[in-house]
This record gives sequence, C-alpha cells and structure tokens, in this order.
Amino acid sequence: MRIKQILAALVAVTCLCLPLSANADQDKIKLAYVEWAETVASTNVIKLVLEQAGYEVEIIPVSAAVMWTSAATGDVDGFTGGWLPKTQGQYLKRLKDQVNLLGPNLEGARIGLAVPTYVELDSIADLKDNADMFEGRIIGIDPGAGIMVNAENAVEDYELDDFELMEGSGATMTAVLKNRIEENKAVVVTAWSPHWKFSRWDLKYLKDPKKSFGGEEYIASVARLGLEDDAPHAFSILDNFHWTMDECQQVMLWGRESSPAEAAARWVKENPDRVAEWLAQ
Repeated sequence: MRIKQILAALVAVTCLCLPLSANADQDKIKLAYVEWAETVASTNVIKLVLEQAGYEVEIIPVSAAVMWTSAATGDVDGFTGGWLPKTQGQYLKRLKDQVNLLGPNLEGARIGLAVPTYVELDSIADLKDNADMFEGRIIGIDPGAGIMVNAENAVEDYELDDFELMEGSGATMTAVLKNRIEENKAVVVTAWSPHWKFSRWDLKYLKDPKKSFGGEEYIASVARLGLEDDAPHAFSILDNFHWTMDECQQVMLWGRESSPAEAAARWVKENPDRVAEWLAQ
C-alpha cells in the first residue's frame, strides 16, 4: 500500500511539473487577428461558429507580424487574416515550416487606388494630367500600412509629381471619401477589398498596368502545428471556412451600423446552411 501511495504522489508531482501550453485546455481556442475590417469580420464570425461546436474562444488583436509568429510558436491556435501572396508573404516565407497554411478563405482580394464610378478615368496613368480635378491629393491611411508603400511606388511609377499622398487612418480616408461623394466631387483613395466602403458607395479600382500594387490576392486561414491532433473539430472548421467577397463586406457594413460581434451574430443567424458547411467533419 505504501508503495502505491508513493507512486501516486510521484505521478501527481510529475503532472504538475509538466509545461502547460496555451492549448492544454482542448476546449479553448485562441485566435489572433489584425484590426483590419475584413479580418475583424471573419474572426468574429468564425468565433461564433467555433462556439457552436462547443469551444470557448478567445480572440486577440495583434499586429500582422505577431499574428504570424504567435501561430508559429503555438501561443495561439490560428487566424483567418493571412493576406497572400504579397501583402503578408514575407511572414509565410519565413515561417512556412512552423505553421499550417490551410488555404484561401476568401478569394479576389486586392489593393490599389479607387475612385467613385462617376469619375471618368480608368487608369492610374490617367491621374497624371488631372491633378487639379483631385486637388493634388491621394487620400491614404496610416504611414505604416503596406498599401502606403505601394501607393508611394505608384506615385513614382506613374510620375504623379503634382500629387501628394496624404497620411491619415482608415477612418479619415473613408470620411474624406464620404464628404467628396456627397459633394459629387472627384476623389482618389488608397483602397483594398474586401472593405465595407464598396458596399456603401459605387467605387471602382483604377487599372494598374505597371503593377505598383501587385496582382490579385487571397486571404488565408492558418493554424498552429498540432491543432489537427489537439482539437480536430476546431481544425476542420478553420479548414472548411470559406466565404465570398459580398458575404464578408455585408458583415463589415453591418458592423459599421452596430458592432462587429453583433454583425457576426446576425450573419450567422441568417446563414445556417453556410455555417453547417463549416461545422461538417
């Protein structure tokens, strides 16, 4: 009896001393996300779907770099906001052997310069001789964003010497866009899809023959290594997750009118068949 008690104590101590990973509780899933409108939308939607499957879900806002590295280290279980092949391609190149790339959850993503459809220009090249129409301004976002680097390249590539690329934020960009459209005036902004502004207003991308903004992108889901074994249903949900540009932009637009969580809940409630596809094992 004494030997059994000693063995039991040793087992208990050993269990206590084992390192606990972020995923020791298999009922809890951690997702990282960048606070970009489309990633906020997809993260809130997939959170609700995972909760329907019985998981407790924590979503954690981080930078793009931390989003990728935290999945590589296993500090989070995954994310739905991997812009590829260009925008976040440097992270995948560095960490491809340390994460599980599940593939696209949304296709047809892109970045570029956009104008209202009533502006009778079709290419970035057309801007050069029409600076006065736009008051010499390209309305940008925060200077640290990758799209601003592309926009700077476009100014140089297309010799837009009479334009100034204006720094700001996503909110200031859409505010200027709103005001100019209400006044029926020309405006050119840094743009990316999916984004709710394309559901709110009639906009078009200017053609980019010099490829300053690269080609078409997709948004990928990524999981940490080992998730398939540790939480197979959560893994399959992330793997099954795929939706359209219109679906994503609808959630983003609703989020503007309420909150991201409420918008996601509304979409999940109104699209049970779609959710069932993702829940299937």
